[in-house]
Amino acid sequence: MSYLRLAAAQLNTVVGDLSGNVDRILAALASAEAAGADICVVPELAIPGYPPEDLLLKPAFVTDNVAALEKVAAASGQCAIVVGYVGATPSGLALSNAAAICAGGQVVGTYRKRCLPNYGVFDEQRWFVASDERPILFGVAGAWVGISVCEDVWFPEGPVAQQGQAGADVVVNLNASPYHRGRRSERLAMLRDRVGEAGCAIAYVNQVGGQDELVFDGDSLIVAADGTLLASGAQFAPDLVVVDIPLTQEGGRRWELELPRVVATEPRAKRSRDAPPLLRPALRPPLSDEAEVYTALVLGTRDYLGKNGFTEAVIGLSGGIDSSLVATIAVDALGPSHVHGLSMPSRYSSDGSRHDAGMLASLLGIDLHVVPIEEAHVAFTSMLAGVLGREPAGLTDENLQSRLRGVLLMGLSNAKGWIVLTTGNKSEMATGYSTLYGDSAGGFAVIKDVPKTLVYELCRYRNTQAVLEGLPAPIPDSVIEKPPSAELRPDQRDDQSLPPYEKLDPVLQGYVERDRTAPDLVAEGFDPVVVDQVVRLVDGAEYKRRQMPPGVRITTKAFGKDRRMPITNHYRPPAPQEPAHG
Repeated sequence: MSYLRLAAAQLNTVVGDLSGNVDRILAALASAEAAGADICVVPELAIPGYPPEDLLLKPAFVTDNVAALEKVAAASGQCAIVVGYVGATPSGLALSNAAAICAGGQVVGTYRKRCLPNYGVFDEQRWFVASDERPILFGVAGAWVGISVCEDVWFPEGPVAQQGQAGADVVVNLNASPYHRGRRSERLAMLRDRVGEAGCAIAYVNQVGGQDELVFDGDSLIVAADGTLLASGAQFAPDLVVVDIPLTQEGGRRWELELPRVVATEPRAKRSRDAPPLLRPALRPPLSDEAEVYTALVLGTRDYLGKNGFTEAVIGLSGGIDSSLVATIAVDALGPSHVHGLSMPSRYSSDGSRHDAGMLASLLGIDLHVVPIEEAHVAFTSMLAGVLGREPAGLTDENLQSRLRGVLLMGLSNAKGWIVLTTGNKSEMATGYSTLYGDSAGGFAVIKDVPKTLVYELCRYRNTQAVLEGLPAPIPDSVIEKPPSAELRPDQRDDQSLPPYEKLDPVLQGYVERDRTAPDLVAEGFDPVVVDQVVRLVDGAEYKRRQMPPGVRITTKAFGKDRRMPITNHYRPPAPQEPAHG
């Protein structure tokens, strides 16, 4: 059986770092050459980084990206490389999301993306024009290779199927596909569908790393012509997967389409193409759901801070479950010496919460500074009393405490250069159960897209992992077991202001992520009283969410790039009519 040796290089690129990205690409190419690969494939737009967004409106950036491609091409040899870059359309009047195949020191040919996503976090039609060109098959080491880019592979009977039907032995698919829960199973099912249509192998090569709120999980997948998963890349880590892909014998195939063909490289002279495959990497078992989410949060936090020049983080530690999870993620991302805790107890902070904050810091090995806010609280209430005619009470006093803590955290940030990691979760952010310029003040919102019920699951997961590794669980049991409370008034509990989280989160998932209306949710069986309360809270908090820092996206629809609701919005769908009774 003949085979093609392919190297799938999942890279952690940096948007705008053209020279650095070229270095990463060339390092992967050198490793692929050393492994005897026939072809090396890197992710979508690997040269400029993905997504470059409005950098593409700068002509100099596009020109520099083409010059960077020429450096990659000049370094290519007998191992061909397929690399993503920003190219011009044939007319030269617009931009294309392109992939170049380079070999022998030159660009041999170009493929321009034909299917441009324009939904969710994707906005490619803002910058690119979809290609209507007929794709080309490239001869690489005696095999015919088709090239496609990301969205092209998701369309039934689309570009990939056409290339397979024209005689491709392998179609390589360059991706910058962001992570969300359940994404791996979706990809693998889709690839098996495309393989069935194309009748050839598909190598799905994905980017890895964090870029603003997006996290790319790698997890490149190489699927044989019979649907067998041959190899997979590491999840949430750079990797070079070298695999021998069995090729379908041409005599048994019927070519249904005619496509142009260009030879990129000749077959290697000294290697038998009839030997059995030499490289069939062991398949990595996929991470569990909780492990995927937790690892995505760690990677997203590490890359956001690292790529933006932050080495130290500070977190307000209340002794509650949210700040405990954020601190644990930060330690796993940066190391304990780079994470700092600030405990800011008030007159309402319980002894248990103060103890839990100290215990967490000790278990994580981070320093903890204790700065009570009572003195400032008294001073500010006195100052406001002169205006109000009485001391502030109720929500005014509660938010005052939160804002005092925000001032202290931001003061440390200014003095030390530490970035403040906020601790609000998706349930709170959705319902507005947070304080502007208080607990929302900071530079990065680690668990912004994590519902409260999932916060508990992740804490239990992290503790279990520690025990399995023979280490003490980092998050005290008392933190997980006590009722959630902001502790801004005596005996306060979250369920006095919100529905219990086990009822709240499913309604939020339906309203925010599935775009159901209130009547839809009631028809699905949710409590009408809960639905009405949640919808009113979500709609009323849109102006708050616009002022929140970015955070890691782990669901199908996060607050930020995904969900773009108007702040001024009077749409309220009518309640369903009761059926008439005769």
